[in-house]
Amino acid sequence: MNSQQIIQHRLHQQQLLHSRFTRPADLVRWMGCIQAQDYAGAKWAIGNRIKGTTDASIEKDFNDGKILRTHILRPTWHFVAPEDIRWMLQLTAPKIKAFNKRLHVKLGISDKDLKRSNNIITKALSDHKFLTRTALLPLLAKAKINTDDIRLGFLLMDAELEGLICSGPRQGKQFTYALLSDRVPDAPAPGREEAIARLTLCYFSSRGPATIQDFQWWSGLNIADIKTGLHLNKEQLSHTVANGQAYWFAAGAPANKRTVSSTFLLPSYDEYAVAYKDRCDILPAEHQSTAGYGIFKPVVVVNGQVSGIWNRKESSQHITVTTQLICPGKKAAVDTAAAAYAAFMGKKLQSITSI
Repeated sequence: MNSQQIIQHRLHQQQLLHSRFTRPADLVRWMGCIQAQDYAGAKWAIGNRIKGTTDASIEKDFNDGKILRTHILRPTWHFVAPEDIRWMLQLTAPKIKAFNKRLHVKLGISDKDLKRSNNIITKALSDHKFLTRTALLPLLAKAKINTDDIRLGFLLMDAELEGLICSGPRQGKQFTYALLSDRVPDAPAPGREEAIARLTLCYFSSRGPATIQDFQWWSGLNIADIKTGLHLNKEQLSHTVANGQAYWFAAGAPANKRTVSSTFLLPSYDEYAVAYKDRCDILPAEHQSTAGYGIFKPVVVVNGQVSGIWNRKESSQHITVTTQLICPGKKAAVDTAAAAYAAFMGKKLQSITSI
């Protein structure tokens, strides 16, 4: 398997080519998690993978609780399916909490502060169901809990990591929080080894071929846990050696030897790039800075390769797209991808500018 075959395989498994899903919640379940600190971009990440969806339809699913958003895997927001949120938190939250502990010390956030904050937040949500950060802030301030600077974010993240709260429906453009127990019924949790096995199979099925180091970067698991996960999935996963490394993937996944022509405008932090520690297969080293290392800027992807960056300006009815291509050509395909984005947003594409 060479780099081009790895790319084609990933495009298929990530559902960017010929997606087999029609509902956003099913896609999120297949992917395990979709990075979502850029909320609008994360909705477009789903839109790129399920044709016919719109920003509005995904927003409705989010508000209805079919897709949740919380801190999981790493200290950043992700979309996650309701049936997966509890066991994924149990598996990955302890490491995030250990990482945050050092920052809590610097910010003067004590364990007592976290306990008091969690009690206040859960009591408030028991009384009011859904509350924004703005609504929660004075309740914490009244209890003389310091919420200055970035402290409020860490207090809310701790409540998420404890499995107490998660996303509620948005109120206009504002995010709300809800009790996790109100959004997701309690269910028996798998043991730690089973959870490791589930996450390992999910990652390499939806994002393979990928290396152990890629999975460690994405999941936050240690190497020993990953080796356990591979052993427990020895019948479900296979591997090949390419570029001097072992790449793992689902054993039953079809081999894609033929290059399928494709062009996408992907958002920042799309799983096509952010799910891998090593992005050399999709982005040459000499272009990584220009392209925001494939993750910090929205990217143009042509035949699996990051070929430029893009941005947009939106009004109430129109969208203007600007592209900066690393490699010239493919203008017609880029124009088609821009039109698909405008349709997803329910707006008219006013113009496409290349710089």
